[in-house]
Amino acid sequence: MTIKTQLFFIILSALFLSCSTIKEKESRSIKDFNFDWEFYLGDVESAEKETWKSVRLPHDWSVEHSFTKEAAGATAFLPGGIGWYKKQFFVSENDKNKIISIEFDGVYSNSEVWINGNYLGKRPYGYIPFSYELTEHLKYGEANEIKVKVDRSAYIDCRWYPGSGIYRSVKLIATNKLHIPQWGTFITTPKVDEKNATVSLKIDIKNQFKVDKKAILKTTIFYQNEIISTVNSSINLSADKLKKVSQNINIKNPEIWDIESPNLYKAVSKIVIDDTVIDRKETKFGVRSFSFDKNEGFFLNGKNTLIKGVCLHHDAGLVGAAVPKGVWKRRLETLKEAGVNAIRTAHNPPSAEFLDLCDELGFLVQDEAFDEWNNPKDKKHNYNQVKSDPLTSGYTEHFSEWSERDLKNMVLRDRNHPSIIMWSIGNEIEWTYARYGQATGYWGENKVGDINYYYDEPRLAINKIKKNFNTSKPSKYSLANTAKNLSKWVKEIDATRPVTANLVIPTVSNFSGYADALDIVGLSYRQAVYNYSHKNYPNKTFLGTENWAKYHEWKAVLDKPFISGIFLWTGIDYMGESRSWPVKGSGSGLLDFAGFKKPAFHMFKSLWSTKPHIYITTQNEEKSPYKLDVKSNMVVEKEKGWSKKQKWGWHKVNEHWNYNKGEEIAVEVYTNQPEVELFLNDTSLGIKKLSDVDDHILKWFVPYSEGKLTAKSVETSSIETSIKTAKEFKNIKLEVDKTELKADGYEVAHFTVQLMDENGNPIKFEDKEIEFIIEGDAKLLGVDNGHYANVQDYQSNRLKTHNGKALMILQSNLNASIVKVKAICVDITSEIITLSIK
Repeated sequence: MTIKTQLFFIILSALFLSCSTIKEKESRSIKDFNFDWEFYLGDVESAEKETWKSVRLPHDWSVEHSFTKEAAGATAFLPGGIGWYKKQFFVSENDKNKIISIEFDGVYSNSEVWINGNYLGKRPYGYIPFSYELTEHLKYGEANEIKVKVDRSAYIDCRWYPGSGIYRSVKLIATNKLHIPQWGTFITTPKVDEKNATVSLKIDIKNQFKVDKKAILKTTIFYQNEIISTVNSSINLSADKLKKVSQNINIKNPEIWDIESPNLYKAVSKIVIDDTVIDRKETKFGVRSFSFDKNEGFFLNGKNTLIKGVCLHHDAGLVGAAVPKGVWKRRLETLKEAGVNAIRTAHNPPSAEFLDLCDELGFLVQDEAFDEWNNPKDKKHNYNQVKSDPLTSGYTEHFSEWSERDLKNMVLRDRNHPSIIMWSIGNEIEWTYARYGQATGYWGENKVGDINYYYDEPRLAINKIKKNFNTSKPSKYSLANTAKNLSKWVKEIDATRPVTANLVIPTVSNFSGYADALDIVGLSYRQAVYNYSHKNYPNKTFLGTENWAKYHEWKAVLDKPFISGIFLWTGIDYMGESRSWPVKGSGSGLLDFAGFKKPAFHMFKSLWSTKPHIYITTQNEEKSPYKLDVKSNMVVEKEKGWSKKQKWGWHKVNEHWNYNKGEEIAVEVYTNQPEVELFLNDTSLGIKKLSDVDDHILKWFVPYSEGKLTAKSVETSSIETSIKTAKEFKNIKLEVDKTELKADGYEVAHFTVQLMDENGNPIKFEDKEIEFIIEGDAKLLGVDNGHYANVQDYQSNRLKTHNGKALMILQSNLNASIVKVKAICVDITSEIITLSIK
């Protein structure tokens, strides 16, 4: 074959390929809409003459302010108010025939939106995603202006800290008039085993043309950028109509999503007309199966799995409610280290980014919708509200009108996440329906003796409780009927996952009709009625959905296979739900406000992680709940049965070895090793066994002498941990979790400080004021020491440590920079850390 002939065939082949190749020049565009906003804090209809400041989203204006005891502890002693946002943007003349929409992932709260002076609508609920179509109001080739009003003047509208503003991400979407609408793909895996998986796709196609359209819907499944399979469907769609298209794809030898190996696939759906892609939608999903059994618990991919869960609120300390993805990632990875495998999003839908991380890291999720229904809770006193208060006016005022739309938006947005295994429609709703509590015999005129709600089964027979309930005056709203509606609305969108709720008075809810609306009955601090519920309602499936971070809660799960797990209150300390200054939030977490590990973290790591773990805490005898029994020479509880009746928070312990000479010190060791030997300066203080204790804590009393306290595994001597007596403060240890960031305005670096002595021992018994010195182009997000009573300003570069520790977070800007950071305390300076932003 001659060279000319070869060239001819090469050119011919190229022409053939170009004619058969599908073009994507008119596919959808997704624009990050978080930058170049302006913000004004104040109640003005038109703030043109006022001072607007530049902000990037997500943005929480409340956390930028100082804590003040004049505000309310329920929402963390931070202010609310009314804020305005505005942004100018341009739309090309080339986009005149496209559909342009703006998508908000969450605005807290009572948002109203205008485009070029045209009112688009309102959204009262601050935790829910929503969107508006802008098309008919846009100006092409010239400036457009969008304005958002956020009204949180009722600043005690929540029982915890909600944040204020456009605190989640915003996107601008441009699509063809024939397109897949927002949340228009739904992917499930109805049949899964090791050899094959059936992927079911239900895809909405919307035609906003004034004429009928014919097209091809082409969906391709990818795994790690490798094409797995493709399916095509013909579409014939009438003008101004929406059509649901079903597709099925089989995957051989699928990569299963589970908590240990969270494998993710990607479905790319394209609408094709005349070999041109006019719309393209990507959807990540996981191949997995799960089920709940009323007697045997939870099964993930056919394997009986204990749910080791935590409840999480949506704030993250110094960043408030506007949480960068990198901040959540650090926190979730730390929880994963403790063996946590599940999260309950208490008590509202989380951000889309949060759920993406749960998919990627391998967490199971209970996605929760509401804390209140028709009747309000008293945010000031954390109970049902009796008297109206305009400052505590919350979602109940909008529930009847908006709950169906809000709940369905949550399920539509979140239903493709493999991490989500159940939908929760409410939290402790029975509080607000008086007849539920009055019927039980735990409270009020029907109370039976000295019964304790938390520790005792009901003493009234079920028939008597029913009689009390049925003869009491009904509320204006029926809790059971509302629950049935909510459950129905969920299943109209997704019937593949069970519906649950966190029940606080199950002794009534189990027969009132409330529990009948649920697939799984969640129990809130009701370990006392686990056996009672299972015995009297054997056809219902029960789960611990809110529990104290105590061993006795986990022991109940180990002893009762019909309880498939628990969700600890909480995984991380959170702002709000406080009633006394300066305590700005709850200290009940495994991690503190800065994401630092607490003693409870180490306790549950010893229970939930398979990795060997030993951790030492100490306390002087006076403050310890334990004493040394002289007769038996055993460490015992000062109050017999104390450990089995502990509730929120962890008892006060220290993480240092610095006391007065000769002082009797209680040493506690949290471990998963069967036997541990304790040494002080290489002298053995004896061996303790987990089999000899009923609270999973090994204990010694030790006369204090400075030096090194070491706990060693007897079974594997190389597994050990130590704490040492620290001397005078001489050094600052500065560390960072990343030394390189992308110049994208999103990535973050966590800088931590630990006070040290001259020998490199951490000082955890005293605190100093630290100043962070930052040189270079980076955004300071703030500082925190992690303590629940820390009311120093977050928006600062200096603070006093807690237990010798502190945190600072920097975020990249859009410019490349070399950032240098050091920490100083009077005349002591840390080493300099260099952060490269590229």
